[in-house]
Amino acid sequence: MTHPPKSSAAPPPAGPAGSAGIPAVPAQSGPPGAVAAAVPPAAPPARRTAFAEGAERVRAAATTEPGRLRVIGAVLALVVIAFGAVTAWQTSARSAAADDVLHRSQPLSSGAAGIYRSLADANTAASSGFLAGGQENASSRDRYEKDIRTAAAGLVTAAANAEPGSASETTIAGLNRLLPEYKGLIERARTYNRQGYPVGGAYLRYANEKMQKEMLPAAETLYTTENRRLDADYGDARPYPWAAIALGLLALAVLGWAQHRMYRRTNRVLNHGLVAASAATAVALLWLVVGHMVARSGLDGSYDHGIRSLNVLHDARIASLKARGNENLSLVARGAETITVDGKPYDAYYYDFDKDMAVLGKGLSAAAGLADDQGGTAPVKAAEGNMAVWKQRHASARTEDENGNYQQALDQVIGAKGATGECFDSVDRNLARAIGHEQDEFRQSATDGRNAMTGLPVGAAVLAVLGAAGAVAGVGRRLSEYR
Repeated sequence: MTHPPKSSAAPPPAGPAGSAGIPAVPAQSGPPGAVAAAVPPAAPPARRTAFAEGAERVRAAATTEPGRLRVIGAVLALVVIAFGAVTAWQTSARSAAADDVLHRSQPLSSGAAGIYRSLADANTAASSGFLAGGQENASSRDRYEKDIRTAAAGLVTAAANAEPGSASETTIAGLNRLLPEYKGLIERARTYNRQGYPVGGAYLRYANEKMQKEMLPAAETLYTTENRRLDADYGDARPYPWAAIALGLLALAVLGWAQHRMYRRTNRVLNHGLVAASAATAVALLWLVVGHMVARSGLDGSYDHGIRSLNVLHDARIASLKARGNENLSLVARGAETITVDGKPYDAYYYDFDKDMAVLGKGLSAAAGLADDQGGTAPVKAAEGNMAVWKQRHASARTEDENGNYQQALDQVIGAKGATGECFDSVDRNLARAIGHEQDEFRQSATDGRNAMTGLPVGAAVLAVLGAAGAVAGVGRRLSEYR
């Protein structure tokens, strides 16, 4: 019997599953023949963000006293620096707005009023010269030319300061277009008047209509726009910096709490660093509050005793110029222009004269009430007296004109002595004096208000840095005791 040959290699020893030479077979819990499902590998743990890790370190550090001190020092420095930064920001904005009030918006507002006054005065001078006929004097002509040059120069300044595409720019462009047209009409009126042609009066009335219905309303719009800009600058300069004040109080409260906490743990009354930080913060806060109160008081004074009076006086002066122009044109037209009011006919220029004089009277009364010293009251009272005489002389001239005594009426309006022109000139001079006085008062008060905040932004920032350094140094001194 033949036997199979025996292998010289010994069979592998029996051992547990997975031993060398024997592959491990996964256990099957299902019925025979079922295929086992693959088991997915476990997902790696999510990596924490830098913020989460930093927060964890802060929490871990806060479990020890040195860690808590480091956190307190960081918070103190942050609050004090934030106070200084907000103070510098808010006071810088208010100081810039106060400077705009003084050097930009108010001068532009006065410039716009000057444009209006120059145009109205040029119209008045032109009508006065026309009434003189071929004997137009040099002073009347020079006054007209000076007013036209002043208005043109004012328009150049206003155009240089107008924002591109703004309503002011459009208004200024319109006035620059109308001014040569008006001058052309006046020159035609003068030419025909010197030659004795009645058509000269028609040209003068047409020029006056262009001035009254197009140019002066445009100049008034420009004046109103500049006044709105001035009011906006006041609105930016006057509000209290509540955010900075609140942060200053918070910084003092946090510094006080930190010192009290150290006192309870060490029985030491003072920490030099924290005391220095508190002193710097208190000085900055006091400077902020007092400085802004003084600045606000100065700006309020410049508005109440400057801007309000100037607005009233400008309106009164313009009313006097319009009244004088209507008084002259009533003699130029000789009843050719009429208006019906409540079914009754009136001479159009006499009717407008009465309205303008009523506006002048109200303006002078308001200006007298706003004036706060003799320098402001005296010229206004003098102008009121001049206006009273003007009305009396005008009534006499109107009576002569209505009775057909044209030459007598003309003499009482543009005559060399005892004419209404003297009264108008006196009113205009006194109003100019009052405006100059109120302008000086505005400038002084506004300068005081602006100067009260000089150095405050930089000073607050420096004090805040010193305060933060003192807080860090004070906490660091306490930390050194743990080393």
